[in-house]
Amino acid sequence: MTLEAGVVAVQGDVEEHAAAIERAARSRGREVTVHEIRESGIVPDCDLLAMPGGESTTISRLLREEGIAPEIRDHVEAGKPLLATCAGLIVASSDARDDRVDELGLLDVSVERNAFGRQKDSFEAPLEVTGLVGENGDGDGDGDGDEDESPFPAVFIRAPAIDDVTGDVDVLATWEDRPVAVKQGPVVGTAFHPELTPDSRIHGLAFFENEAASVPEGGTLESEAESEAQTGAGVR
Repeated sequence: MTLEAGVVAVQGDVEEHAAAIERAARSRGREVTVHEIRESGIVPDCDLLAMPGGESTTISRLLREEGIAPEIRDHVEAGKPLLATCAGLIVASSDARDDRVDELGLLDVSVERNAFGRQKDSFEAPLEVTGLVGENGDGDGDGDGDEDESPFPAVFIRAPAIDDVTGDVDVLATWEDRPVAVKQGPVVGTAFHPELTPDSRIHGLAFFENEAASVPEGGTLESEAESEAQTGAGVR
């Protein structure tokens, strides 16, 4: 079956997240359709979600006004995976330390905004991230599922940092002794922008290697193509 993916498109790197999702799916032989989410009614049909960065106060306001916020909560409550990046992490947190942000409360963490500096202080850093599976962004579908310990090229732009971690949150990566990637149940949050690199291992980790998340298994690209050929359905 074709996976239905959603990218919350009220702000941020929507096209880049969509491309990363497609690469991660393709490298695992999966077919995916990506939907841009700007209004309510789409999230309930999605198997997986990405929430990009931007400006956290604006994102949280638009999610509330458009009725998307409760749908995202229901999505996670159903065990479906969510990847929240940069400002998306702030919105997904339980404590943004800013009264203007209406947190979704999906990650039991508190977050410091702009912890690594402003726009001019942006940087890329090699991160050791727990749980990455080998593909290294090539998207050629020949990954063998083995762990890949090579550093992830993390892009930090006005990046937050996680100060307090409670509950059953797993820290996946740190930078300067501060957590910058975490996982709790079906939710993965990163302080950096994994979509701004051809390496789609973070998206693979969030959507396909997270044992706490529920993603339909369905068929592979090859098996679906064979089935369509046999039934005369043709290519989608």
